[in-house]
Amino acid sequence: MLTPRVLKPSLLRRLRAAAELPPPWRPRILPVQTYHSRGYSNGGSSKYDRPMRQFSEQNESTSRPLIYYVAPALLAFAGIATFVHYNDERRAVPFAKVPGQTSVPKRCNTNRPAIGGPFKLYDTEKNEVTESKLRGNWTLMYFGYTSCPDVGPAEVQKMADVVKLLESKYAIKIIPLFITIDPQRDSPSQLKAYLSEFDPRIVGLTGPISAVRQIAQEYRVFFKRVEEVGQDYLVESSHNMYLLDPCLETVRCFGTEYEASDLAEAITTEVQKASASSTN
Repeated sequence: MLTPRVLKPSLLRRLRAAAELPPPWRPRILPVQTYHSRGYSNGGSSKYDRPMRQFSEQNESTSRPLIYYVAPALLAFAGIATFVHYNDERRAVPFAKVPGQTSVPKRCNTNRPAIGGPFKLYDTEKNEVTESKLRGNWTLMYFGYTSCPDVGPAEVQKMADVVKLLESKYAIKIIPLFITIDPQRDSPSQLKAYLSEFDPRIVGLTGPISAVRQIAQEYRVFFKRVEEVGQDYLVESSHNMYLLDPCLETVRCFGTEYEASDLAEAITTEVQKASASSTN
């Protein structure tokens, strides 16, 4: 066992050896550093506070009300609607006074969006009929087919009754027009035999499938084959009657809910209204 005299010199030698060791064994005495606040407090005014205020202001600017997003969408929708309306106006046919026509209403001189357009079909005598032959006359137009089992015959009979009422009660002449939507089966002779059972004054029109589809599209008429069994089939369609004025503009559209008397009164009202506007 080491004596205190021996222990003291040996301990001193160890301490001296440790003092002579290179870093990192030599203890370092670092200067005391003081840390300053960078202004993250609410009332700070240092230069480091500016980015935080800008960040908060950007967040407040991005959280805008819903109106800032709805308004541009509404403006875009209005622009699209205006574009479609402009294209529809271009489809309106400019009407001029036809030779031999006594009078043309004043509103024929203006272009308006209209249902309808040019067509070329054939009557029961195989004569070509275009929209120009209807100008100057009031026309009641119906799309149907001769093989229709129920609604079709009732609508054709209504058309015949309306023509008789307008001539006898109101002294108004109108052209009743029946356009087939089944040209494959409704030949000119078939149309003539079918319509003569109701009223021979009803004009029947047919033509190629492409021409029938074109005029149906112009007047927004829907039709489709259904329940096909061999060569027999039905045609589902919209049963509407269109009233065309002498300018070939579609004035009214009548559904199946109209009776013949109501339809005659409605047509008379439109004819009188147009006559009053043309004299003013």
